[in-house]
Amino acid sequence: MKAGIVGIGRYLPEKVLTNFDLEKMMDTSDEWIRTRTGIEERRIAADDVDTSDMAFAAAQKAIQDAGITPEQIDLILVATVTPDTPFPSVSCKIQERLGAWKAAAMDISAACAGFMYGVVTAKQFIESQCYKYVLVVGVEKLSKITDWNDRNTAVLFGDGAGAAIIGPVSENRGILSFELGADGTGGKHLYQDEYIIMNGREVFKFAVRQMGESCIHVLEKAGLKKEDVDFLIPHQANIRIMEASRQRLDLQPEKMSKTVHKYGNTSAASIPISIVEELEAGKIKDDDIIVMVGFGGGLTWGAIAIRWGK
Repeated sequence: MKAGIVGIGRYLPEKVLTNFDLEKMMDTSDEWIRTRTGIEERRIAADDVDTSDMAFAAAQKAIQDAGITPEQIDLILVATVTPDTPFPSVSCKIQERLGAWKAAAMDISAACAGFMYGVVTAKQFIESQCYKYVLVVGVEKLSKITDWNDRNTAVLFGDGAGAAIIGPVSENRGILSFELGADGTGGKHLYQDEYIIMNGREVFKFAVRQMGESCIHVLEKAGLKKEDVDFLIPHQANIRIMEASRQRLDLQPEKMSKTVHKYGNTSAASIPISIVEELEAGKIKDDDIIVMVGFGGGLTWGAIAIRWGK
């Protein structure tokens, strides 16, 4: 039995914070932000909307897209570093709101790679036939841990949620291979004190190297070549890092998802948010070979090769 994505959904806050808005708040400029990151605007959740609210909204859409009911979900995995509270977890909070009474629930802390960790974990439960449907949510309210006086980090992050139902798919579709990894020695380069602290130069060097390597590794594990890849969905952190991954795969620009200009870095939410974007744009079709790759604080990373479709 193969596991794959059988339903997908997202939530994006209504408030848009543009680079021009940031110019009024700190010593920065639209040109400085765009040329270094590719970001033009990002979404910011309202004060009365917390992480679990966004997760719940995205989860509802994924459940509807999968054509199942909350009662059919066996496990809820929420990837986040910005939970409402240390406990109860975001997963437990949305379990109650969804009415997914049968589901076990836990949060995953792997920063921007969290969604990948969640999907790979879900795969194990499904392919071992312990569970049939697992809800995986990547969600962040990074605005509440962003130092709005630090122009190096404040320009990068946005809020949002993406959710996927992982379940059994036809034998020739689904997750073909994966790679998860971590390097705790790099934790000092990207961490949360009161706010997000980042050594941009070191994180950039790590991400450019690791994202490209992980893309190649999952293709090798799946017995695929670069020319087999139909579409790349990288973590939307920085356009220069994303471009390095695309070039490593020898892909044309139109074969890479790019949503960073609209939503900024939404951490664990960025890949599922981008999947919805590209599906709606008709850029992902059944039986396409998709590579998803992400990296985050920890330092952590993850990549998945998947043949799209149910």
